[in-house]
Amino acid sequence: MKKTDFSLVRKGILDDNPVYSHALALCPVLAVTVTAINGLGMGLATLAVMLASCLLVSLLRKVIPSQVRIPILILICASFATVVRFALQAYFPALDDALGIFIALIAVNCIIMARMESFAMKNSPLNTTFDAIGMGLGFTLALFLIGFVRELLGSGTILGGLITLPEAFPRTAVMTLPPGGFFVLGFLIFGFVKFRNRFLSGDSKKPPVKPKGGCASKACTMDCGEGGAPCNS
Repeated sequence: MKKTDFSLVRKGILDDNPVYSHALALCPVLAVTVTAINGLGMGLATLAVMLASCLLVSLLRKVIPSQVRIPILILICASFATVVRFALQAYFPALDDALGIFIALIAVNCIIMARMESFAMKNSPLNTTFDAIGMGLGFTLALFLIGFVRELLGSGTILGGLITLPEAFPRTAVMTLPPGGFFVLGFLIFGFVKFRNRFLSGDSKKPPVKPKGGCASKACTMDCGEGGAPCNS
């Protein structure tokens, strides 16, 4: 494995974010992000299931028969999703009611299935742990930001009413509806990609390479001086 463990965490959050880079799992992304708390809860629940499922698959990767690996992966993911749902029902019933059926649907979340199949089945438990944490945190961050913006613009509140903005602050009702989720998701994807390409791309930090040999092009003239002097002079 060429990548270090911590680079896998960064990869899931920034370089290969499952929502902003690949637009995966958009059904829960758009359905539960009416508030930031709902988005955060859904993200952390998915993170817990992803971490437990991927780690177990990595530990058992050498004994899972290839002919039935997909049913086994689904069974593992569904088992941990059930445990997480029971925990939410016991300790966070209000959040469980708000998230509804989408907690149960974590069992077939395409991000978790993809990481179990493409990464956990081929890598060590340590690298799998960091990969699952990175992807889970990336998913959680994406849901939290979408929920934060929708709640702020749609209801005028922050973190489920922890902070309420003055009545003079304009509310946009469409942000509490599915179309508002699409608008916010689109703008955040645009901003995320621009930020990543502008500040996190290694290519932008590389110095320009001057052409070798003589040339008479305009670009070479600007680099080497007037008159088209040889670039290697």
